[in-house]
Amino acid sequence: MTKKVIIFLVVFLIVQDVKAEEPEMYTYNTMKTHMLELSKRYGLEVKEFGQSEFGRDLLAIKVGEGKRSILITGSHHGREWLSTHIIMKMIKEYASAYQHKQTLFGHNPNILDDVSIWFVPMVNPDGVTIQQQGIIHFPFLLQEIYVDINEGENNFKRWKANALGVDLNRQYPAGWENIKGDTAYASYSHYKGEKPFEAKETRALVDFTEKIQPLTSAAYHTSGRELYWYYYNELSHLQRDYQLVDIIAEKTGYKVSYPPYDAIGGGYTDWFIQSYQRPALTIELSYPVEETNPPLSVLPEEWKRNKEVGFIICKFAKEELLEKE
Repeated sequence: MTKKVIIFLVVFLIVQDVKAEEPEMYTYNTMKTHMLELSKRYGLEVKEFGQSEFGRDLLAIKVGEGKRSILITGSHHGREWLSTHIIMKMIKEYASAYQHKQTLFGHNPNILDDVSIWFVPMVNPDGVTIQQQGIIHFPFLLQEIYVDINEGENNFKRWKANALGVDLNRQYPAGWENIKGDTAYASYSHYKGEKPFEAKETRALVDFTEKIQPLTSAAYHTSGRELYWYYYNELSHLQRDYQLVDIIAEKTGYKVSYPPYDAIGGGYTDWFIQSYQRPALTIELSYPVEETNPPLSVLPEEWKRNKEVGFIICKFAKEELLEKE
């Protein structure tokens, strides 16, 4: 064997090893398959709480046996599926620790006996599918329309909306009328719809939230490594609510947003704070990227920053909310 052939084989094996270590991109189908596998392996409850505009199941999975819960969601926006990666890894790690009663990241998983966690890894499966795979999986007669509302572009990497061109995180009634920077018609981004809860996905998530009555909520988005937590929070709750975001900021290293008093709203976190008068936050993963998904190369760093978040919120919910009810 010549020296050149040996070098080629060594380089090839190294490249293959690197590829093997790369995480698999979470498509909707991958996520659904993995959720069902985790449910079977760890005895987790899975709920189908609705369907997307084009019939994809909206799925939630529960870790823990606590009668009260918190709620963690991801992928409200098509291009923000890195959040699904974080949530799916959190489900796996937490469920394993809980089943085996093993301390994880310095946290006792028995907290999940008191406060369980409901996870919704992908609020917007249609939008994620468009962003990741294009419009091939949608009706042929609609494909020309998709290109049109994508401003003539055949590349859908910037797609943020659901499959009807509605921005799901502008669909909630908290300040919906006052949203600025909106587009007037269906678009890949920033169209709030004709009325709140118009989209099937937001209606389903609201119904699910109202059914489980979570003590707190965290919505994962990308990008910017920033935490949003304020929407006209009651004065009597400001110190309590800021306490939670301050703990998470210290753990993740993310910047805490200090919004103006005329915060616009329209998002799930805004609605949750206004409806329940309980703390909630939006967590923006990754360094800033412009109108696309963050690269998978940031996943190890973002997981390192966020791996304790679920336990932190559970502990806070138990000590500051559940025990004071």
